[in-house]
Amino acid sequence: MAPPDLYEAMSTLRAVRRLKPDPVPDDKLGRVLEAASWAPSGGNVQPWRVLVVRDRAKMARLGEVYAAQWHAYADGHLKGIADAPEAIRIATEKMLGAGDYLADHFAQTPVLLIFCFNPKSMAITDARLDRISVVGGASVYPAVQNALLACRAEGLGCVLTTLLCAEEAAVRDLLSIPEPWGTAAAIPIGTPVLGGHGPISRRPVSKLAFADTWAEPFRSE
Repeated sequence: MAPPDLYEAMSTLRAVRRLKPDPVPDDKLGRVLEAASWAPSGGNVQPWRVLVVRDRAKMARLGEVYAAQWHAYADGHLKGIADAPEAIRIATEKMLGAGDYLADHFAQTPVLLIFCFNPKSMAITDARLDRISVVGGASVYPAVQNALLACRAEGLGCVLTTLLCAEEAAVRDLLSIPEPWGTAAAIPIGTPVLGGHGPISRRPVSKLAFADTWAEPFRSE
């Protein structure tokens, strides 16, 4: 089967949380990592590195850490939608069910990519603003997105997760990540258990893009 073109890949890049334990071939994994290396970064510094985790004992330990974070998040999320319309509750419960599967089967994940960043190599232009700083991520997350799109092209299931970042000290210790490197994302990768990628649900462009002023929605011809 031919890989999807770029637009098809972007419009069908689902968060796939149900993965088979089957190994991921090295050639596919190599292409995913090469795609990540093509991503832009400030000054072309590439202040990111990626740990390819396949060791079963380490994956099991990461799974314990992940599951604790996930179940706390899911419990809170369920309480938050208790009074929501039925359609929203059904969709959310479906998503949380997939998340439960990942958390409960994390130890069997074939490959986990841990993306790390070096804050000392970044030009973080919003660091002094009176809000949360996000600019540094611009030199890291394009590589993450490239890896996700490459997984889609290779027929691999994948999902961008950040819950392990909340337990960065434990992750750093387990994987011998040196200072000053931090963690930005973890991507479980494997063959989908079910249908895998497919049509996604997102807000329309008219709700997300504006023309010259925030009050004027962008409309394409």
